[in-house]
Amino acid sequence: MTERGGELRGRDPADRSVALGMLAGVLAYTLWGFFPAFFPLLEPAGAVEIVGHRIVWSLVIMALVLTVMRRWRELWALDRLSWARIAGAAAFITVNWGVYVHTVNSERVTEAALGYTINPLVSVLLGVVVFRERLNRPQVFAVALAVVAVGVLTVGYGHFPYLSVLLATSFGLYGVFKKKLRVDPVVGMTGEVLLIAPVALAVLVWLGATGAGTFTGHGAGHAALLATSGLVTVVPLLLFAVAAQRIPLATVGMLQYIIPVLQMAWGILVVGERLDAVQWTGFALIWVAVIAFTLAGRSRRRTRAGVSGRVG
Repeated sequence: MTERGGELRGRDPADRSVALGMLAGVLAYTLWGFFPAFFPLLEPAGAVEIVGHRIVWSLVIMALVLTVMRRWRELWALDRLSWARIAGAAAFITVNWGVYVHTVNSERVTEAALGYTINPLVSVLLGVVVFRERLNRPQVFAVALAVVAVGVLTVGYGHFPYLSVLLATSFGLYGVFKKKLRVDPVVGMTGEVLLIAPVALAVLVWLGATGAGTFTGHGAGHAALLATSGLVTVVPLLLFAVAAQRIPLATVGMLQYIIPVLQMAWGILVVGERLDAVQWTGFALIWVAVIAFTLAGRSRRRTRAGVSGRVG
């Protein structure tokens, strides 16, 4: 093995865990950032039907994974506190999906996008309040700058974005439950969808019985895409769970700015949307805040570890 391989093997396990968490977080938010490219493919299914299929097919996928890994016993052996935290996570992710569906169905897409912008601030706040995570001065400055950016975007929007706040708060609290849950991400994710799948299945059955569903009436390709929504849902959530358990919640929150950046790029380059001067100013401030927060975090880790040039 090369010198680089020796460096990786010699790295402290805590450092490897943080590195894995950072990689998982970046991948999760990158996948979520490209969601606008996938969900239009599911038309003419309505938003409620799409959410129902996401939940049900997520359970199918997770059940297969747990069966192959032979880990069902781990799920059934969880204590009451773990199940309570799983139920809390399931409740808040369901609320998050529901608010998002309602917002998009109401043709208030910009308000949904603003929710993705506000959510990292909620995660940072929850990290400080709930987990007593400490921010150094450059990180405080970065968060303050992000607050100003959200204020600029809110003013530009024209009214208090209550749906955005609900969207941000629900996902922020979901992150709190995931961080408190000391359970393997695969087991925990299976528990979440297991708890909410009965309601989702009942909704899908009702849609089918009333003729409002599209799963059986629009060809095999459409049905396959709806089923694929389960995989699209599960992968980033599992990656998010890995990140939430390994890196500070404040860092998890700031990484989420990957989503609005990618969605804005998609809107401009693919959809052809345009941003006004206020929106450009707000997003520019956010990008500066993210860069400052990331650099401040790296500097603090280097100082704490006494690293001068290289690891190993």
